[in-house]
Amino acid sequence: MKMTGERLWIAALGGVYEIGKNMYLLQYADDIIVIDCGSKFPDESLLGIDLIIPDISYLLSNIDKVRALVVTHGHEDHIGGIPYFLKQLNIPVYASRLTLGLIETKLKEHGLLRQTQLHCIDTESTLNFGSIEITFFRTNHSIPDCLGIVFDTPEGTVVHTGDFKFDMTPVNKQYPDIHKMAAIGEKGVRFLLSESTNAERPGFTPSERLVGAHLEEAFLKAENRIFISTFASNVHRLQQIVDAAGHTGRKLALLGRSMVNVVGVAQELGYLNIPEGMLVEPAEAGKMERGKIAILCTGSQGEPMAALSRLANSSHRLLEISAGDTVLLAANPIPGNERNVSRIVDNLYMLGARVIYGSRSELHVSGHGSQEELKLMLTLMKPEYFIPIHGEYRMLHHHSMLAEAVGVKNENIFILKNGDIVESNAGNVRQSGRITAGQIFVDGLGIGDIGNVVLRDRRQLSADGILITVITLSQNDGRILSDPDTISRGFVYVRNSDTLMEEINQLITSTLQKMSPADLGQWNIIKETIKETLGKFLYERTKRRPMILPIIIEV
Repeated sequence: MKMTGERLWIAALGGVYEIGKNMYLLQYADDIIVIDCGSKFPDESLLGIDLIIPDISYLLSNIDKVRALVVTHGHEDHIGGIPYFLKQLNIPVYASRLTLGLIETKLKEHGLLRQTQLHCIDTESTLNFGSIEITFFRTNHSIPDCLGIVFDTPEGTVVHTGDFKFDMTPVNKQYPDIHKMAAIGEKGVRFLLSESTNAERPGFTPSERLVGAHLEEAFLKAENRIFISTFASNVHRLQQIVDAAGHTGRKLALLGRSMVNVVGVAQELGYLNIPEGMLVEPAEAGKMERGKIAILCTGSQGEPMAALSRLANSSHRLLEISAGDTVLLAANPIPGNERNVSRIVDNLYMLGARVIYGSRSELHVSGHGSQEELKLMLTLMKPEYFIPIHGEYRMLHHHSMLAEAVGVKNENIFILKNGDIVESNAGNVRQSGRITAGQIFVDGLGIGDIGNVVLRDRRQLSADGILITVITLSQNDGRILSDPDTISRGFVYVRNSDTLMEEINQLITSTLQKMSPADLGQWNIIKETIKETLGKFLYERTKRRPMILPIIIEV
């Protein structure tokens, strides 16, 4: 679908009906601005998939109109897809100082840094693209340098909040620009796009500063080693962990690539203050007095290959958790990760560790505003039209109810699916059509080459295994020259299934003997006949449906 005439389009390519892979676009006439380019991790059904990123087919088909990628903040669900995006669409990237530092680290890993146009912005920046003027305001979140974005267009002002909370006692003293938000609202906001993550939670989200006292208390009570896991990108939390280590006389070691990367960037840019001599290498930490070291590691969400998982499984090559050690989980599980986190907690208890986790530990507060803060943003901006974003459907629904409660008309609220368009043309606003939107799977070096057929095959292989049968035929007359050779992987254990394997080979032989000479001359007919016959037989005998792979050799 293509835009015709000078009208305003707003659409999400990711980030609605889901948590993660945020990407939104704003288009006026022939100018397209992209907001954020995130990624998300796959669930257990997406076997072998490393990462999920937004489908940018619409942008690629309008490549001459895409002017810039503007990034609200440095979390993975907002920057994780940028390297893959830039490989296909190399446009200027605009982001705040810390966000830009984290993006640069990703681009270095992908060999893209030298060829990418990176521009640092702040709350005083103004960008102009055609008839679109872009300005910014500061918000609070669980990472520094977060920006809300204001788009002034001929069809009115559009505000994108980014992720936010109203923390009046921020750890880094970056206070939210409440007066600026109010001034934007007084000027008039046509559309507000506001995040919905905590739209179901009543009240206010507590300040990050409250976590610091509980961290220090846990450090004081710990007698042996401390292992602490949190989101690597939560720089405010990292600073409070550093402070707790310093106040209790402990050195600090880092485990996990993302933790090392974020700490390195944040320290270099001045967002993280670590006293000289506090950081030690993991190998050195293993030799230190147990009450004088804390290990800060990745894996708070139960990721199987993260440092905390390997420590819990006693498979880390440098360090191990022993009886009497204290493990602090300074992060709550993201919905969907509860099972993995529970498994790690169980393993830690089996090792004899003292584990402090969960909401009662008070070692975590959310970086997202709760209902009263969402209502405050709506009240400050006073939008005529409202589009809840960044959340699963129930969150978007609750956010729309909050908007209606503070005065937004029900008919002016749009709950969109990814790809849906809200259009404003000469002041007339409506939901109009769709653009291509969806998800692209990243598997190793492959981007978008894994589709539903491959995933279906992987699920079948994981469920019932594979049966490979090698058939040798005469090239001259199609005669069977030898008994079939059948191999099982993940289906049955061959040594314990001699009778079944003999029956399989006999069935293949008899099936081939019944086929006409004409059919024996066509490999595709042979393969399909073998698959169908064997499939029915195996399901009757085993109630399993292995993948059947006939291989034909002509001699």
